[in-house]
Amino acid sequence: MKTQVVFIGAGPSGLLLGQLLQRAGIENIILERQTPEYVLSRIRAGILESGTVSLLHQAGAGERLAREGLVHEGVEFLFNNQRIPIALSALTGGKTVTVYGQTEVTRDLMACRSRSRSGATTLYQAGEVTLHDVNSASPSVSCLYRGERVHITCDFIAGCDGFHGISRQAIPAHLRQEYERSYPFGWLGLLADTPPVNHELIYAHHPRGFVLCSQRSATRSRYYLQVPLSEDADARSDSRFWQELRARLPPELCERLITGPSLEKSIAPLRSFVVEPMQYGRLYLVGDAAHIVPPTGAKGLNQACADVNYLWQILEKYYRQGREDLLSQYSALALRRVWKSERFSWFLTHLLHDFSSHTPFDNRIHEAERDYYLHSRAGQTTIAENYVGLPFEPVE
Repeated sequence: MKTQVVFIGAGPSGLLLGQLLQRAGIENIILERQTPEYVLSRIRAGILESGTVSLLHQAGAGERLAREGLVHEGVEFLFNNQRIPIALSALTGGKTVTVYGQTEVTRDLMACRSRSRSGATTLYQAGEVTLHDVNSASPSVSCLYRGERVHITCDFIAGCDGFHGISRQAIPAHLRQEYERSYPFGWLGLLADTPPVNHELIYAHHPRGFVLCSQRSATRSRYYLQVPLSEDADARSDSRFWQELRARLPPELCERLITGPSLEKSIAPLRSFVVEPMQYGRLYLVGDAAHIVPPTGAKGLNQACADVNYLWQILEKYYRQGREDLLSQYSALALRRVWKSERFSWFLTHLLHDFSSHTPFDNRIHEAERDYYLHSRAGQTTIAENYVGLPFEPVE
């Protein structure tokens, strides 16, 4: 088999990149080791930056998003039982975020790809995927598909296969620099078909631990509790979860809280991770294959889409305009924004969580930071600008 670009992974970044390139007339094949049903079963992010929304519309996958997505012009923080609204739109010249689950984004992109008549093939349950000659002008990929060994020659490979995928390992270890920070707690998340407790998201600091009151739609809520890493999600009943959530929210929110059986419950560890460079020869890393952020700033999916924004433009200009000079610029372009997303996610994680390792001095500095960022226009503007998403650099 032969194509122009091969993607490893059919998550939202691989599907979005494939759709944008296919619409530009650039043939591509996606290899995914799981089934479509498994891919759609992953419960992930639900907050889309305006830049991500624009990309989905460019890809032709924005129709249902425009109809069902919930546009939010603000967000709330909660400290010492005081609710502090951050007017995202007013502080950023009209920018907003949209509540729309990653599962729905993936479903929409899958539907778009299935409607493509040519130049967009997806091989699900592709096993034993191996990358060949990525540091040459003629890379290729092989895999086991339906019991047969398949070999695909291509011009470029995009590794969209997540943190545990194979793509990053194709960059020689002596050329990779990895940066990592783990956090001493996790988030216990519960998904329920209950109306959200508030029309905007609430990020709450509490002595018992952090809380996020999030949502997927007007009838589906997602709540998170900060828990020790030793916590077992299955060991905490739904009733115990709701009881602990009430203990961390002020009375007026508890009165509005509607509980119900969990659709899904899991614990997410918090980690910051970046690999440099994000490219090696004709191999490009996209999304979680290259970087991980704590979920605090809602940057995981959005930063993956920012990577897609840079790579699809570079490849489109290469094929349409012969801009071979742009091929080497991807890593630098992507990493400048990656590190800003990492910084904001790290900052917000520290702002909203207490750390047992902190000294009394650290705690007082923590209090001063919260007071400044949440009670000054300059501080709120910094939070708002980063939350709605920093602008993409032009690809020139």
